[in-house]
Amino acid sequence: MESSNFNPSLLRFLQSSPTPFHATQSMKSRLLEAGFLELREDDNWVIDEGGRYFVSRNDSSLIAFTTPTLDFFNTGWRMIGAHTDSPCFKLKPNAQVTRHGHHQLGVEVYGGVLLHTWLDRDLSMAGRATFKTESGDIKSRLIDFKKAIATIPNLAIHLNRGVNTDGFAVNPQEEILPILCDATNEFELKRVIQQQLEAEHDGLNISAILDFELSMYDAQAPAIVGLHDEYICSARLDNLLSCFVGMEALIASDYERPSLLICTDHEEVGSLSTCGANGPFLEDVLRRLSPNPEHYVRAIQNSMLISADNAHALHPNYASKHDKLHAPSINQGAVIKVNNNQRYATNSETSAVYKDLAEQEGYDVQTFVVRSDMACGSTIGPITSGEIGVPTLDIGLPTFGMHSIRETAGSKDAYGLYKVLSRFTKRATLIDR
Repeated sequence: MESSNFNPSLLRFLQSSPTPFHATQSMKSRLLEAGFLELREDDNWVIDEGGRYFVSRNDSSLIAFTTPTLDFFNTGWRMIGAHTDSPCFKLKPNAQVTRHGHHQLGVEVYGGVLLHTWLDRDLSMAGRATFKTESGDIKSRLIDFKKAIATIPNLAIHLNRGVNTDGFAVNPQEEILPILCDATNEFELKRVIQQQLEAEHDGLNISAILDFELSMYDAQAPAIVGLHDEYICSARLDNLLSCFVGMEALIASDYERPSLLICTDHEEVGSLSTCGANGPFLEDVLRRLSPNPEHYVRAIQNSMLISADNAHALHPNYASKHDKLHAPSINQGAVIKVNNNQRYATNSETSAVYKDLAEQEGYDVQTFVVRSDMACGSTIGPITSGEIGVPTLDIGLPTFGMHSIRETAGSKDAYGLYKVLSRFTKRATLIDR
């Protein structure tokens, strides 16, 4: 993809992906457009040499791969990993709440949300709904209201005089219920969901809404901002930014080396699920491709995974939060993440491979190590490495405001990572042993 088209395409992807379900749907559409074939886990697979394939699980996780050869045990895989989920508010099963003249929604905090950033924002709602048809079948469809339908107003400073000096702790049970409308209007949540499904999908013949997995999201569109267009500002940059970069890198590969993209759900809550990195999804796919146990182990040990997840950029207003020798800057290149306590899976060899690739493409590389007096986050890197034993690098694009409703990254960094990852998919030898 040309650099002039990259960020506009990224913004469109972010806009069309308000939930992991929609992100996976967006990736499916792009992969089909690029000539990939969709597989189903409950079907028999016939994998051809020279093929391009993808498979999804739970509608929220996806693995795409290329098979220029079926000799995986000698070639290994060039793997890129990311995650489809982001911190947000998810509706509770009994979400309909009416208080003091307003209809509201009861929500549960998903992941490490910066709660106060969700106040005074235009919110919409999207996700997956499951229903029974008039013929008795049970089906699921995605749903996206798209327009702003709710807000969580702040408390006026006149009623909270100490907010600017004493801080503001948000109570997630009582103070983050989105307001939908006033109580003079009729509101029945399942009826509203059914109406929206019928508006988005023709011919559903719904007899009853059985259940739903819906999330609130920021209705403001992604944007390029800055006096000289230096920044990308959007919801869900962590980690849809990496999903998009990895997907486009796979599509741009020369299809001469077996390459694989894995984008999994539930990273923000530990990855332990059927479709998370701490579940069996990746191993299930790889063992179907290499059913011989000896060949499977050889394939893994000839492989490498680059786990791409956003990194903390040096914030000019909070510089003391960084180790000054490991403080990455926005628009200065991707960030290798290192933690000797194995919160990141980077080692000297996987780091060296990336540095060599970046040098060949002419891009800078930065390094992040958390301050020794602060706790370190983690990624799917150590989880995947620990699950299947693949050598792994943790890397990310420097970001401000991680886990805010609206995050900020550099407008130059994503394309640079895309170019380096594209070269990675073509790499013949990883480490000469």
